[in-house]
Amino acid sequence: MKAEHTRRKFIQAAGIGAAASIAGGAVAMGQTAARTTSTRTATPTRTTTSRTPSFPPVQRLYELGMASYTLRSFKLDEAIAMTKRVGLKNIALKSMHMPMDSSPEQIKAIAAKVREAGLNLYGCGVVYMKDAQQVNQAFDYAKAAGMKTIIGVPSHELLSLVDKKVKEYDIQVAIHNHGPGDKVYPTPESIYEKIKDLDKRIGICMDIGHTLRAGANPSRDAMRYSARLHDVHIKDVTAAKPEGKAVEVGRGVIDIPMFMRTLLRIKYAGIVSFEYEKDSKDPLAGLAESVGYVKGVMAATESRGYTRPTTTRTTRPTRTRPTRTRPTRIPR
Repeated sequence: MKAEHTRRKFIQAAGIGAAASIAGGAVAMGQTAARTTSTRTATPTRTTTSRTPSFPPVQRLYELGMASYTLRSFKLDEAIAMTKRVGLKNIALKSMHMPMDSSPEQIKAIAAKVREAGLNLYGCGVVYMKDAQQVNQAFDYAKAAGMKTIIGVPSHELLSLVDKKVKEYDIQVAIHNHGPGDKVYPTPESIYEKIKDLDKRIGICMDIGHTLRAGANPSRDAMRYSARLHDVHIKDVTAAKPEGKAVEVGRGVIDIPMFMRTLLRIKYAGIVSFEYEKDSKDPLAGLAESVGYVKGVMAATESRGYTRPTTTRTTRPTRTRPTRTRPTRIPR
């Protein structure tokens, strides 16, 4: 399912910026011949000179971010510091860093601390919504924090209420899939089938690890449901089956370069947040490696040198058939 890709290739690509372009030359040919009864001529060979196309770098519309569940074993101040240390500027807070039952004043104070540290608090989650009270709480929570996105899991029977709240609050909801074993939303497809007729601000938070573990293709599903893709959780897993475990991005079986190219192709303009679930007590080394790898892939896929080189084509000489002269018949 996953094409071979080399970590070194993309890390090097990030350093040199672009791959070399290839161009070739061509050789002109000509030939003449003369015979007593016929002539054969050859037209000069026409050579098409190869030119390297002048493609501008691909424009990236999305940004990288942090799902604070990655740092679930740390307090808020530590989570902020670690997010900045790995070079990420966007963050979605999980409830251990900003409790759901906080007062509006407490929520505003925490949100202010995050923003004063130089981070964009774009969302929260994953937020589980199993009754109407939890739906109402989630929207009030996000509004108090000034968030644009709720990454959540509303029960199927609550989707009509979520639809109403989205229109009332103008806050988008990105429903998170949790892979095999999740009977509510295992795949992006299972989400889309439930929301396709609802307000377009209700969309998908694609967890690419759970997507692959459920037997789906993250790149294909990103393309298929691009109009409703509101958030992405990026990670890697050891196997494309339910038993797959979390691993540093680039060390697993997900075709990360293909997925990043797909995001460019569909002009995805949301956040791609790292949800690194391995080593919860000491995640920084693996997280930093994952961020570095993804940034290397981004540099390679966005550079002008990533386009296919053109080749030189030489046209074959055109030949004319010899003219035969028949003898004149003398009437008897």
